[in-house]
Amino acid sequence: MEMLDERKTKILKAIIRNYLETGEPVGSRTISKDSDLNLSSATIRNEMADLEEMGYILQPHTSAGRIPSDKGYRFYVDHLIEEKDNEVTQMKEFMIEHTEKVEQVLKQVAKVLATNTNYAAMISAPSYQKSRVKFIQLSQVDDEQILAVIVREGNIVKNKIISVGEPLGNERLLKLNILLNSNLNGLSIDQINLGMISLLKEQAGIDSGIVSDVLDAVAEAIGEDEDLQIYTSGATNIFKYPELSDSKSASELIEAFEEKQELASLVSETLNSEENTGIQVYIGNETPIQTMKDCSVVTATYELGEGIQGTIGIIGPKRMDYENVMDNLKNLKVQLDDIFRKPKD
Repeated sequence: MEMLDERKTKILKAIIRNYLETGEPVGSRTISKDSDLNLSSATIRNEMADLEEMGYILQPHTSAGRIPSDKGYRFYVDHLIEEKDNEVTQMKEFMIEHTEKVEQVLKQVAKVLATNTNYAAMISAPSYQKSRVKFIQLSQVDDEQILAVIVREGNIVKNKIISVGEPLGNERLLKLNILLNSNLNGLSIDQINLGMISLLKEQAGIDSGIVSDVLDAVAEAIGEDEDLQIYTSGATNIFKYPELSDSKSASELIEAFEEKQELASLVSETLNSEENTGIQVYIGNETPIQTMKDCSVVTATYELGEGIQGTIGIIGPKRMDYENVMDNLKNLKVQLDDIFRKPKD
């Protein structure tokens, strides 16, 4: 693939952004108004002619504007991935640089919480939440298969091979790419409802089966959770409280802290809540963890920005000192936000 200079790259990106928003061919006048290039329409037309000759854009009708080709989409998504990769890498490098080792910091946080409260404490490593579709690219692999590349928020890329039974051709693939991206970009899994799925399949016509397979792949990609790393401390503190120290309750709680699967469910519940920006309190049966039905669980969410979040939690008896627990969580949440979030220039 040819290297594009900065001007052509900006013009191509502007064409694709406009086309994804409107679904209409994009003309030079639109680009001259929309971009920060400060170029005349004539200059932009010349650059667009070069991009068309290089195969990055197409002119569907005489005297119409241009639309992206598969090659143009590929260039766009590759650059999008590279840009997001750089952002994430810089953020991670900043975290490591300022905390030496994230794991050590999180373990220390759990230990401090357990010591300060005399309850059990947990903290999850930061992960991407509330993923949305950023981009979808369909490409022909061979006569009977296409590759669906799904880029989700946080720049997580998922690939899925889909059987099609026959070669689709560039025009059909282009129409499918346009249909999927213009309708799905920016949506989370719960926003892709049955009505939208039916409409997409209807608009896809003979390719409704392919759209159905792609939607399944999208649901799998943006609904897939990363393996959560959870650090705990103070599990044996539960033995200090008679109502939690009988052999059955204690063993179940200790097992939950050792296995961590149920703690992962608690973290997911907290992070997926629409009200996860403050402190949440689960009392008794309100907790999503069955083995903690005799406990109170208090959680808070810390943030790194860009959809990256983690959960801090305290588990203790229902008669816990809620004020002390909330004060500790608030203080640690602020400290974690300060440690992990890169300050603005």
